[in-house]
Amino acid sequence: MIPWVELDSAEAPGGKERLRLKQRGTEFSIMLGANELMNSRLSGSEEALATLTQERLAGVARPSILIGGLGMGFTLRAALAVFPKDARIDVVELVPSVVRWARGPMAELHAGSLDDPRVTIIESDVARIIGRANAAYDAILLDVDNGPEGLTVEANDALYSHRGLAAARAALKPGGILAVWSQGPDARFAARLRQSGFEVEEMRVRASRSKRGARHIIWLAKTPS
Repeated sequence: MIPWVELDSAEAPGGKERLRLKQRGTEFSIMLGANELMNSRLSGSEEALATLTQERLAGVARPSILIGGLGMGFTLRAALAVFPKDARIDVVELVPSVVRWARGPMAELHAGSLDDPRVTIIESDVARIIGRANAAYDAILLDVDNGPEGLTVEANDALYSHRGLAAARAALKPGGILAVWSQGPDARFAARLRQSGFEVEEMRVRASRSKRGARHIIWLAKTPS
């Protein structure tokens, strides 16, 4: 079996663990300590984050999309495939090394998506960008952690609190969609979404593109029109 090789590491926000980029043949993995945050073989649910959102925004002219978390670019590439040519897509990534990896060792995987004219890469905290927006986006797609528990950055909990959800709602246009990826279900978070005034769908989608394997959760929360 081909062994894993660590290509690079970066300080994760909070400083408790380091993010590590690993490669085995054509396969990539991003680890946080002993936890695998993402793997290039498993892209189905991240792609669904974009495609399910687009289905609910079909017909919206010149949609403006915010993607929180670049990762391995699965959500971005899926968004570019399904959203129209006049869409605007802001991708917010907190860790500069993740953007550097996308343009370096994982450039083939990202397939030029960062250079699409619809895309703006913003190296910042997505909560800060959301907090500054005012009815600016038709959709906000969040894949910045393993779910609402905020594994990577404790400060990410603010995204999923009542206060964070109120900020997301304020940043969305009427009828906008907040889409949140999670490794598993979270009844309390689903309840907070509804308490924050969203109409909520909870979707179970495969982690891989096949019909086998683990399922992840995507919440699709719509603001009133």
